[in-house]
Amino acid sequence: MKILILGNAQRAGVQETVDRLLPWLRAQATILAVDLRQELDLAAGPGAEIALVFGGDGAILRAARQMAYRQVPVLGVNLGRLGFLADIRPEEVPAAFAEVLRGNFRVTRHIMFECVVEEDDRAKEAAPAQRPVLGGRTFLGLNEVVIHTVPPFHAVDLELEVNGAAVARFSGDGLIISTPIGSTAHNLSAGGPILAQELSAFVITPICAHTLTYRPLVESAEKTHIVRIGERQEQALVIVDGQETVPLVAGQKAVVRKAPVTFGLVKVPGRSYYQTLRDKLRWGMQPGGRGEP
Repeated sequence: MKILILGNAQRAGVQETVDRLLPWLRAQATILAVDLRQELDLAAGPGAEIALVFGGDGAILRAARQMAYRQVPVLGVNLGRLGFLADIRPEEVPAAFAEVLRGNFRVTRHIMFECVVEEDDRAKEAAPAQRPVLGGRTFLGLNEVVIHTVPPFHAVDLELEVNGAAVARFSGDGLIISTPIGSTAHNLSAGGPILAQELSAFVITPICAHTLTYRPLVESAEKTHIVRIGERQEQALVIVDGQETVPLVAGQKAVVRKAPVTFGLVKVPGRSYYQTLRDKLRWGMQPGGRGEP
């Protein structure tokens, strides 16, 4: 089996864990590359069958963007905190990878998104100091797109369209457009629902909306979602997976659509999504975390 070893060398314990496991892994499989600092261009690299990603969910998000449109199924090894995607502990790697080598695993497929920051005529007429540096760039992501106000954090006016139809206008701290994978991240903290991970849908969740009526919305990922900054707004930020940012000015819009590639997550026996929710969030547990649901 051909594999990649990826991860976040900045996280405590990652380098040491990889160094300890590398001799054993080399005896089990062909390692095409080891990259713990996101230095390699994996979008054009040799084909691997599985990528072992060491760190936390953030390391997996970076690996997914690093692989770009040549996605390799990921087996995540958690050295972080919650670890919804990286749910294998370092001591479980030999047993889990042995199951993979025996073919006793499955790959779940999950939607990714493209976020395109476009300019319209009003943005093109803005003063050079206000013009976005990365206007028109396409971002590939896995978790969510956040449109958020900037310091001094006045409420931002946003307009939402889905497939060209006006959906809502509101003021607040911002808006989250999340995939099912990302629904347990920022979306959950903002009061949005948890989506089953393999759905083809987006959840649109306001952040501190200044209204009593606007609530999260679940919509098909087959549709195009457009968020436009209100005319009175000087600037806001688009944040992709909590790791990439691009400024927006009045007259600009961010377009979010399903990507033409999916993210693959390797699942070995003994772990289920609902077990992860119970372990990480105490979801469905009795007060005090006693017993099974």
